[in-house]
Amino acid sequence: MIVVATSDFEVYHGVVTELRDRGTEFTTVEPDMSLPARTTVVITGSDHADGFDAVTTIVAKPDAPRRAVDQALAAVRGDGGQTIIGVDPGRKPGIAVLTGEMVVAAFQVPLSDAVDVIQREAAEATAPIVRVGDGSRLHGSKLVNELADVRVELVDETGTTPYLGTGARGMGDVLAAVNIARLEGAAVDTREIEPTAGELQVIKDRSRERSEENRAIDESLARRVASGELTIDEALAAHRGEDPDDAS
Repeated sequence: MIVVATSDFEVYHGVVTELRDRGTEFTTVEPDMSLPARTTVVITGSDHADGFDAVTTIVAKPDAPRRAVDQALAAVRGDGGQTIIGVDPGRKPGIAVLTGEMVVAAFQVPLSDAVDVIQREAAEATAPIVRVGDGSRLHGSKLVNELADVRVELVDETGTTPYLGTGARGMGDVLAAVNIARLEGAAVDTREIEPTAGELQVIKDRSRERSEENRAIDESLARRVASGELTIDEALAAHRGEDPDDAS
C-alpha cells in the first residue's frame, strides 16, 4: 500500500489529488506516526526524506506530484520502473510515457512542442530511453536531432498502429507510441535524411496554402523546412524578404 506522509501542504495536496485521480489505494499519516503494517511505499516531501528507512521512500517535489506517483506505482508493482518514452512522429506526434509496463502519461502535440514535452518527461527519470518510430522520416529526424542528453533509439514502427474501432478515432498516434515504446531499437545520435522530390513538393504545397499571396516557397527554402531549420511560416517570411525571426 502507498502511504503519504508529509507536513508540506503543497506536496500533500498534489500527491493526494494525483492518487485519487488514478483510483489508487492509499492512506495518509502524520510524518511522526507509525506506518500501517501493509505499507510498501511512502511518498513524502523533502522535510522528511530520511525518516522512513524500513520501506521504499519517494521524495515528491511540490511542482512534480505526478512523477512521484509514477515512481511509487512502479515500486509497488516491482517492475523496475524504468521510464521509456515512445514517439510516433508526424506533424502532431503521439507521445506515450511508460514506467515499467504501465502507461503513465500520453500526449499529442504539434511537432514544434514535442521536444519540450519529451525532455520534460525525461528530466526527472533515471536513465530514460526515448524510442522514436522510423516512419514520417522528416518529422522523426527533426525530433532525433533536437533531443539532447537522453538515449534515443530508432524503432521499426511497422505494425505499431492498431486497428481503431468505434469511438477510438484520433487515438491511433498515441496507441502507436505505446507500441513503439515497447520495442527495442537502434541507438542513434543524429538522423540525416535527404528529402525526396515528393516530400519537398508537399512542403511547397503547404506553404502555398499558408501564404496570403497564394505563393509557394522555392526548393532551397523547402529543404530548410525539411531539415527543421525553418518552420513554414519562417520560410514564407524569408521568401518575402523579411527576417524569419519575425515569424517565430
